[in-house]
Amino acid sequence: MKINIAATKTNLLNVKKSLEITREGYELLDQKRKILMSELSAIMHMADQLQAEFETALQKGYSLLDKAVVAAGRRKLEEISFSMDIKNDISLSQRKIMGVDIPVVSLVTLDHPPYYSPYDVSLSVEEVRLKFKEIVHLLAQVAEKRVALWRIARELQKTVRKVNALEKVYLPYYRNAFKYISERLDEESREAFSMLKLIKERMQQQEVVHE
Repeated sequence: MKINIAATKTNLLNVKKSLEITREGYELLDQKRKILMSELSAIMHMADQLQAEFETALQKGYSLLDKAVVAAGRRKLEEISFSMDIKNDISLSQRKIMGVDIPVVSLVTLDHPPYYSPYDVSLSVEEVRLKFKEIVHLLAQVAEKRVALWRIARELQKTVRKVNALEKVYLPYYRNAFKYISERLDEESREAFSMLKLIKERMQQQEVVHE
């Protein structure tokens, strides 16, 4: 990269200060990048586990539902479903990871069983209710982790771009600028010293001639 800056002591001090600030910024952003990558990996692992549990529970739930349909009949199940007063209360909050807002989903199921007499209803109906209650809670957890993954991945992408820019553009520029100005000032200092030495020698020669 071409250095287009005047070789002065003021510019040398300014470049040195900019280099120190850029280096500190790079170290902080690089630390942030590592933390985000660690969090991303951990949440990804949890999300995969929850997704697998959700898919297994959903498959089991539909299997139980098929059994309930066979045992009680579709019409009876529809009548029972209308009698169930079940509400899911979802509350959303947030926590921060390196400045990233991570959602926290809290799901509370409000129900007051029993909704039917256990004497004329198959046990599989209750199994279906409990299994799909579990499925809804798993779905809330999966959604929480998926949104967290998306937000952390987006912030990580931004951070990586900044780290790369500092590492490959700004730090090399300020290092080269500092080196260039330092060398130019040293060269000018040597030239000035040589010039003063030459002037001193000529003055001494002139004094000898006059004597």
